[in-house]
Amino acid sequence: MPIFAAMKNNKIAFQTFGCKLNFAETSAIARKFTASGYEIVDFREEADYYVIHSCTVTSQAEKKTRAAIRQAARKNPEASVAVIGCYSQLRPEEIHKINGVDIILGNSDKYHLPEYIDNLRKHKAEKIPAPARPTDFEPGFSIGDRTRSFFKVQDGCDYFCTYCAIPFARGRSRSATIASTLEVARQIASTEVKEIVLTGVNIGDFGRQNSESFTDLLKALGQLEGIERIRISSVEPELLKDEIIALVAQSQRFMPHFHIPLQSGTDRILELMKRKYKREVFADRVNTIKMTMPDACIAADVITGFPGETDEDFRQTVDFIESLPVSYLHVFTYSKRPGTRAALLDEQVHDAIKQERSRLLHQLSERKKELFYNENRGSHQVVLWESSMHKGFMNGFTGNYIHCKKPFDKNSVNQIESVTLLEPDKDGMFTVKVNDQL
Repeated sequence: MPIFAAMKNNKIAFQTFGCKLNFAETSAIARKFTASGYEIVDFREEADYYVIHSCTVTSQAEKKTRAAIRQAARKNPEASVAVIGCYSQLRPEEIHKINGVDIILGNSDKYHLPEYIDNLRKHKAEKIPAPARPTDFEPGFSIGDRTRSFFKVQDGCDYFCTYCAIPFARGRSRSATIASTLEVARQIASTEVKEIVLTGVNIGDFGRQNSESFTDLLKALGQLEGIERIRISSVEPELLKDEIIALVAQSQRFMPHFHIPLQSGTDRILELMKRKYKREVFADRVNTIKMTMPDACIAADVITGFPGETDEDFRQTVDFIESLPVSYLHVFTYSKRPGTRAALLDEQVHDAIKQERSRLLHQLSERKKELFYNENRGSHQVVLWESSMHKGFMNGFTGNYIHCKKPFDKNSVNQIESVTLLEPDKDGMFTVKVNDQL
């Protein structure tokens, strides 16, 4: 056992920003500390060590990291603070200037955080600069929620879209073999977790360097005992093959819930973004899903305010989304990322215009969600109930990702029940009637 496991001052707190992939990785890192005798506490509590897993997708994400550093320093000025992840990878010198930061690790060295903290305890080590771009694949999964686990199956990206810094922060696309991935999946299956969410930067690219495919992985996971529900996170339109859609449609294990990046509804802007599809490819994927699974939930990512986006481009994007059976949107206001090609483009859109377009897209998302909910009112669905309680109610999600609630019942926690969807409340959560049989 490492020497620090037997020492005092062993409370450690984690704060994670950004994607589901970050959450899976944070959980994997935290388990290393637990195994060494550390006590995990809430980030709002006083701790001896604070770990901030950073994001760099937008300037707002970086701002949240800086705020978390200040929060930790206020909570315990004597504590040590480690900042890890994408922000650390790309701009370690920026973080280095912030008072109170003791360790700065990029996306390769963050998995060795216990050793760095051990060294810090012994020698009060200086701040660590971020390394070169990561090249190894490190598996990971979250386990804090006994209901659901975010399961990392892929990392990095080879696309280099002009607005995105993630390929620089996380390196080239890579993954383990299907056999190795199944070994990790079996670890999850040995817990109480009922649902896994497959996560990565570009999961549709899984297996390419091993002459395997994402479709092959899904087929293998579909045969795995011990996991009752599998969700697929974001898949690029051109990588969402008919075979994947058919597999989800024919399986009781894969949930009819898709997340497809659109980014813009005009081919001109998609080309400026260096996306690998035209808008009709996106439309075809959405329509194919709905023809195969009419009750499927489809989320779409949209970026507004990309350099050169005119009022006409925005209008076409809105009209395009209006024309499709998309269930809701993830709206991102374009944020200039240093080192990306889009940051050098002329015709940067004024902030006020970006904010107004974002507001309109959020309104469109609410209309789409309301329509999707109306289509599902009165339908029979299957819900996995979670442990959290609010005002006497517990909540859960249907297979097609409709948020539901019912009076709290401890016997229903982490259980799957058949329900009839009644009415959504003002917060968008459906009240339900529990059916006698699944």
